[in-house]
Amino acid sequence: MAGRDDRQRSTVSGIPLQAVYGADDLAPADTAAQTAAPGKPPYLRGAYPGMYRDKPWRIFQLSGFGNPANENERIKFLLAEGEHGFIMEHDRNTADHLYDVDHPHVVARREDVGLTGAVIMSVRDYATVLDGIPIESTYGHPGGGVVQHAPFALSCYWTVAQRRGLDLRRLAGTGQSDFFLTYLGCVTTKQQIPTRDGLRFNADIIEFCAEHLPRWVPVSIAGYNGADTGLNAWEELGALFANAVEYLDEIKRRGRVPVAVAAHGVGGVSFRVSMDFFEEIAKLRGARKLWCELLRSRYGVTDAKASRLRIHVVTAGSSMTYQQPLNNVVRGTLMALASVLGGVQSLGVSGYDEALSIPSEHAHQMSLRIQQILQHETNVTAVADPLGGSYFIERLCADLEGRAWTFFEEIQAAGGFLAALDSGWLHQRAASNQSRWYAELERGERTIVGVTDFTGDGIEDLGLLSK
Repeated sequence: MAGRDDRQRSTVSGIPLQAVYGADDLAPADTAAQTAAPGKPPYLRGAYPGMYRDKPWRIFQLSGFGNPANENERIKFLLAEGEHGFIMEHDRNTADHLYDVDHPHVVARREDVGLTGAVIMSVRDYATVLDGIPIESTYGHPGGGVVQHAPFALSCYWTVAQRRGLDLRRLAGTGQSDFFLTYLGCVTTKQQIPTRDGLRFNADIIEFCAEHLPRWVPVSIAGYNGADTGLNAWEELGALFANAVEYLDEIKRRGRVPVAVAAHGVGGVSFRVSMDFFEEIAKLRGARKLWCELLRSRYGVTDAKASRLRIHVVTAGSSMTYQQPLNNVVRGTLMALASVLGGVQSLGVSGYDEALSIPSEHAHQMSLRIQQILQHETNVTAVADPLGGSYFIERLCADLEGRAWTFFEEIQAAGGFLAALDSGWLHQRAASNQSRWYAELERGERTIVGVTDFTGDGIEDLGLLSK
């Protein structure tokens, strides 16, 4: 029949897709979760009852380049343009390796220094970055993405707060200290500390925050970095929760902080949202359910504060192309919309020029405008979980959850998350996915507009001038 397409379709992660879904595609075992209201366990339909009616998602853009003064200027610009908080990015050449700026390896690459984040070397530099920024009322993320850098970044930020006379118990913000970035995404060499020592660092931070900074998220697990390295949607879910288990098992072993308190501390996570629109929505919805069930089944934790997973999303910078870069405004909008429909608590949209450079001021402004248009012009904030009950979405959620649990158990069988990093098992899985993806591109099985197809850059090439 003309126009019929009998090809087998699947999500980017490889989950087969039917042409249409109905009630028969939903398993009775999933009905309870699907009918529980937003704000009720297992939080499939949302972390809070009214969602964005009561708590609009917060706009947090990742920013950082040049020197501390440059970073300060950009944060102030973003806050003035409507950002709700800030996320600092440190220079990769210095921070990841704990190198001073006069280290020979840094000097040898001096042209690259400051291109991937601000060069921040001291408490004085932090004071410069934060000068004129009311951190007592502004949610801050002081950077420190890699494990070995986090104690420095956090202590500098908190020292600046103390020197201003602020009460740390009232200070709100997020640390990171992420294993995915350090050991999977941006692997360092000589300066990379052993994973067990990294676990001790992070457990120390969790315990310190439990005692002194109750409003601070001590460690933010960044599935984003695992996904950008090659993990697919269900692997991102399974690996993130396998990482969380390492923290909670260690905190339980130490016995100084209740597991429920630690679970709330590490229950503010970061995911990547890319271009498979419905799969990403389903991933975020399913993540909340997985977290709630993991805490209940493994630790007996049912406390609502701990069981409600809080999700930050950064849209996939790897989905941005340097060819026809204005297409990336569309990509950023779609990824942001998927994030919102998935129920995030905070969001950053990648700049349209990220395939070429760190975001320019205009690209950063456009990323803010995308979110502001979604919040104020589209009415997507009016209804909690507007896709809840969709046969397709609910089935896709269930498929992702099942595969995520299986992957979680595979990691446990490999010795746990840290052992899977140490052995290279997780790296091999991510690399295999990346190789498969690029092979599909080369065979013409995937289309990237402006890159593999529709590559004309001019209006003439689009045939518009002839009309």
